[in-house]
Amino acid sequence: MAFRVSSKGKGKAAKGSKNSDGRSTGRCVKEWSTWAMKKAKVITHYGFIPLIIVIGMNSEPKPQLSQLLSPV
Repeated sequence: MAFRVSSKGKGKAAKGSKNSDGRSTGRCVKEWSTWAMKKAKVITHYGFIPLIIVIGMNSEPKPQLSQLLSPV
């Protein structure tokens, strides 16, 4: 993910920099949260069933893997 640096014109640098900093921070937070949610979705998608199998293997009585995967 590449960040772009934009250069503004010469007018009103003090007010423009304050607003652009706020907007860029908000945009950065939004991009980061979107990126984090996409990664969390992938981790949840691929990690849910293995997590259930590991929890089942560590429970009492200890079942065999074939017993965990069979529908009966």
